[in-house]
Amino acid sequence: MFVGTDIGGTFTDVAGYDPKSGKLTFGKKLTHRSDLVDGVLSCLDDVSIPLAAITTLKHGTTQVINTLVERRGARTALVTTEGFRDIVEIGRAGRPVAFDLNYTREAPLVEREFCFELAERLDAQGEIIKPISEDDLDRLIERLATLEVEAVAISFLNAYLNPVHENHVAKVMSERLPHVFVTAASELSREWFEYERTSTAVANAYVGPKTRGYVNRFDEILAAEEFPGLFYMMGSNGGVLSPKLTMEQPIALVESGPIGGCVGASVYANHLGVERLIAFDMGGTTAKCALVEGALSEVQDTYYVGGYDRGFPLRTPVLDIVEVGTGGGSIAFVDGARLHVGPLSAGSDPGPVCFGRGGQQPTVTDVNLILGRIGGKRFLDGQLPLDIGAAHKAVADQIFNPLGYTDRSDLDHVANGILTLANAQMATAIKEITIERGRDVRDFALFVFGGGGPLHGIDLARELGIPKVIVPPEPGNFSALGMLFADARVDEMQSFRLNVDDLAARALRDQIHDLEERVAQTLRGEFSAEPSLFEYQAEMRFRGQRHSLRVGFAANDEAARLKNNFFAEYLRTYGHVDELNPVEIIGVRVVGFASTQTPDVATMVRLPVGGPVAPRETRDVFFATTGERMATPIYEREKLPAGFAAAGPAIVEEFGSTTVIGPGDRFHLGDLGEMTINLTD
Repeated sequence: MFVGTDIGGTFTDVAGYDPKSGKLTFGKKLTHRSDLVDGVLSCLDDVSIPLAAITTLKHGTTQVINTLVERRGARTALVTTEGFRDIVEIGRAGRPVAFDLNYTREAPLVEREFCFELAERLDAQGEIIKPISEDDLDRLIERLATLEVEAVAISFLNAYLNPVHENHVAKVMSERLPHVFVTAASELSREWFEYERTSTAVANAYVGPKTRGYVNRFDEILAAEEFPGLFYMMGSNGGVLSPKLTMEQPIALVESGPIGGCVGASVYANHLGVERLIAFDMGGTTAKCALVEGALSEVQDTYYVGGYDRGFPLRTPVLDIVEVGTGGGSIAFVDGARLHVGPLSAGSDPGPVCFGRGGQQPTVTDVNLILGRIGGKRFLDGQLPLDIGAAHKAVADQIFNPLGYTDRSDLDHVANGILTLANAQMATAIKEITIERGRDVRDFALFVFGGGGPLHGIDLARELGIPKVIVPPEPGNFSALGMLFADARVDEMQSFRLNVDDLAARALRDQIHDLEERVAQTLRGEFSAEPSLFEYQAEMRFRGQRHSLRVGFAANDEAARLKNNFFAEYLRTYGHVDELNPVEIIGVRVVGFASTQTPDVATMVRLPVGGPVAPRETRDVFFATTGERMATPIYEREKLPAGFAAAGPAIVEEFGSTTVIGPGDRFHLGDLGEMTINLTD
């Protein structure tokens, strides 16, 4: 079997596919926060997938991002060039929130007393000006041993051009401090952004010991159970990583969890022939979205932990995802006379009030239950019965009454107000990924998954003017399912500066040849596989500009073609371009792919044979478009054949998720099992 597992803030999901029988198996359990590995294995047991039957296991986890956000990482030290001890404290010295007089950034992961300097120096060309003193290095190592640090990050000035000093110090420290996690910035990024490189190295060291222990334990359990297959971790760049590479570069897992859904969305976009897609994932804690254009997702170079305004940067390839703190477990509360939803979430423990696990504050899930959008008796196929009475009481006591309502008939409108606010917050994420990137949101289809995506997809599409919503099969487990399609991927980036002319084009080809060799070497060493595909991207800008645009190109492109590609991307992004200005390249990225065992999405379709389909029941459901409850047919998705079509209002229930279809909207089932909903005006 091919198996994908995804640990989320509220649920842990499993998706398994047997290519011989064509059988798909799905599982979902509340996340076991005290032991994530045990939670995954327990979920596999629940759906009767023995480890011995698994050929390929791909695993995504929120462990790295949670460690960074919760500040529960290792005692970390930073070693840097003399005179640069305060680099992570100073950062970029900007004020992203210009008019907040009390503005502060989050504190660095490493305290100043754990930042140390070595008297070494490379010049701007990477030539050694001042070599490292071995006596100074010995004294520093003794100091680190005395402080009992658990991890060390090494980042020297200009080491992106020549990592000789970083490599030497890392080698000596690893030998002298064998129980300390040691990482060098040049192993993670070969780019000239000194602060971002250092911040990345510090974060990698900070999460290193915990991630290494997590992956080691997973590997040891698999070995003890005589697991016969291949074990991969889901990387933030949309490819899988080997356990060894994961333990060396754990920061590559910073968005490991939600990436699988984006990979799956790209596969479906390709098979369905949809050119522009917004992949929208709403879970229990957050909602995330990403663009898929031409069946490809954009990869960003810099990711901000805690957000751009107050967080810190990581220079590591991450699929371009925008995230907002709104999910099914987001808590609704009244502050004075104002209603708020999130970002605090009930998570899996205690969970929403209706779960009956001790939750006291009303959540988005409780409101969906009150309005009839979720069926209380069939949630997770009845494995988790929902208490609608408790949800009603929580909303009445904590929202309805404090806002001054007295007529109980207004409770539906108050509950809908909570959903409206949650939807507005999630819509801002979709606007950021489209409108703020120069895209017209109306040109895209909305591809929704996660436990809450299909519940809110129609409302979001209507608010934004998106004409079509697509719901894949088993959307509640789609992030785990999407991992099954992920191949191995390695990104290598190198900073250098060239004016775009014929000579530069030849120098660029030499540069990508060296990067190809580095990528191929990693793929052979970590996956025992040859590269199946290379992609090339250049960071380009008009001379004198601070920021650049990433532009795809072919290995044999000449200068004129490079310029034209840049002009086209600049025009698409900013709406105008002056082609008379000189253009320069400031860096190049080579991406290499190697095939892993992946299923064919066309063979995974298991739909019932066509015939008459009747709703299982009818339920009164509140719809914002009508402002009242309507008698709504409830369909079971597993009984809907390909070609089935109907008009809303309708509810389609399945394991792990529920799709809400508004009055007048039309939906039909496609050949891949996808449900397409066309909205009325």
